[in-house]
Amino acid sequence: MSTADAPLPVAPRLAGAAPRILVISAPYYDQVVNGMMAAAREILAQVNADLTIVEVAGAYELPQALAIALRVGRKFDGYIALGCVVRGETDHYDFICGAAMDGLMRVATGHAVCLGTALLTVDTVDQALARSAETGANKGAEAAVACLKQIALARNLAP
Repeated sequence: MSTADAPLPVAPRLAGAAPRILVISAPYYDQVVNGMMAAAREILAQVNADLTIVEVAGAYELPQALAIALRVGRKFDGYIALGCVVRGETDHYDFICGAAMDGLMRVATGHAVCLGTALLTVDTVDQALARSAETGANKGAEAAVACLKQIALARNLAP
């Protein structure tokens, strides 16, 4: 199933207080990331989430920022990573995409955090714009839903 075939994202029901969410944004491709941010905000507003937004230089810094946020100790219920990497003419794309995605997963699983990820890894800016557009499927909205579903799971499994 592709994103085009998927139903539009809707926030899941959450037990308990409104969630506190840290959004880590790498706005190198600002139009793309801003589109994902707007869609994520719409989903998070459905559960009255308390948002904190930070920006980093690029996709490579996303896992580092997540690790720093966890080390600092400020309590968030969930985290969302937003960014975009567009394939260029060198191997740089492969290294950055692999390092960023592996790093996010390693930090998230190593610390058992609720993470929604919308790090677009695309061949063209047009592909990224299609996945971050105001109408239709949007990867920022999907990342927000994923984060909220992980929070719901954590809350449901808590003693």
